[in-house]
Order: sequence, then C-alpha cells, then structure tokens
Amino acid sequence: MSDGTKTLYERLGGYEAIAAVANDLLPRLRCDPQLGRFWAHRGEDGIMREKQLLIDFLCASAGGAMYYRGRDMALAHRGMRISDSDWNVFLGHAAATLAKFQVPEAEQRDVVAFVQSLRTECVEC
Repeated sequence: MSDGTKTLYERLGGYEAIAAVANDLLPRLRCDPQLGRFWAHRGEDGIMREKQLLIDFLCASAGGAMYYRGRDMALAHRGMRISDSDWNVFLGHAAATLAKFQVPEAEQRDVVAFVQSLRTECVEC
C-alpha cells in the first residue's frame, strides 16, 4: 500500500504510536502552569480514563479501527473556559510532542489541521 492510500492512523504508526504521543502530551499539559488548572483536583482514575478516551478519539479520527465512546468535543469542553491563550499553549505542547517523536512533516501538517478543526468546539472565551 502506498503512502497516498494509507490512513493517517497507519502513517502515524498505529495504536502504539498514538498512545505514546498521548502518554507524552498529557503530562506536559498537566504540568503546564497555565493549563494545569484543567486537571487540578482530579483523581488519577479519571485522568487515566480521559487519556484512554483521547487515544480512542485520536485513533478513530485518524482512520483506525477504534470506536470512540466519549462525548463530542463541544460537550466535553463546554464550561471549561478554554481561552485563545490556552489553545495556543496547548498547540505548543502538541508541536513539541510531535517533534520529540520525529513525526514526519506531512503527518504533522495533517495532525495540526485536524486539531485546528476542533478549535471552535473547544475554545469558549
């Protein structure tokens, strides 16, 4: 199968690669002085469930054979008061994670385009 016919899921390396990205990204976000408030006072079990939902969402959205059972992005982020500044900090961490795993430029562009398509569903303020 040529790269032109592979799904983004396949081009990224499948489940294990996407899970590795989530495992790197979430601690970055939780430890960030601006974004950490979104995970303050959350139990570890809830955070682990959220991580699995993120992995499932990313895998399903990228064309993998996963089924995402979580809420849609607008409902999941409603009331969190995510600002443009929060969004930009998140994008910086996401870019750093993609760079750490040496995700090829074409796949980075596709991931960023997908993430940016979710902006209006996540940013409130």
